[in-house]
Amino acid sequence: MNAPDDEFDPDDNFANAFEGSLDAGDDDTPEALVWQLLLLINPGDEEAALQQFSAYREALAGTGDDEDIEPVSLLNGVIDWKSGFHVEAGDAGAFIDSINELAARWNLRIDWGVEDPGDDEFLAATDVPELMAVAYDRLREYGYTLWTWNTSDGGGTHAGWIALSRDDEAMQVLAPALGIEVRPASDAF
Repeated sequence: MNAPDDEFDPDDNFANAFEGSLDAGDDDTPEALVWQLLLLINPGDEEAALQQFSAYREALAGTGDDEDIEPVSLLNGVIDWKSGFHVEAGDAGAFIDSINELAARWNLRIDWGVEDPGDDEFLAATDVPELMAVAYDRLREYGYTLWTWNTSDGGGTHAGWIALSRDDEAMQVLAPALGIEVRPASDAF
């Protein structure tokens, strides 16, 4: 294990960004904050974060001068099934599939508590918030946190991402700075 490197490294855009004050400053542009968020939700995979950031910038350019575009609406499209999930509220199967896909990035397997989580009886007897709590607990065992954010669609969908648990405090500062109401999935909306 190595000691933390406190020397500034422009390629390590987030490691110490909030050290000390844990405050997203007024000088931080939404684009810079999006980059920081992408680094958080792609732990250990800066290449994936860079690809998603490029896709975000393209989507942003496609909106023209529309200043009412929320970063989360553009982010949703570039991270879905890559480093985030967005599923219908009643689609427990899609939630399980998406979380399994995301967890596989770190060679993790979620124990859903049944032999076959795709079983129709199991899926009919559960719901996405209940499954979020299970996934949250299992991921915490490996040092990750499952986050969910308010999709503002009246509960019709659930969305979120996974980040390292050591970055929980940074997530609680960064997401609100982007206007994203985020919480640990154990406290699902």
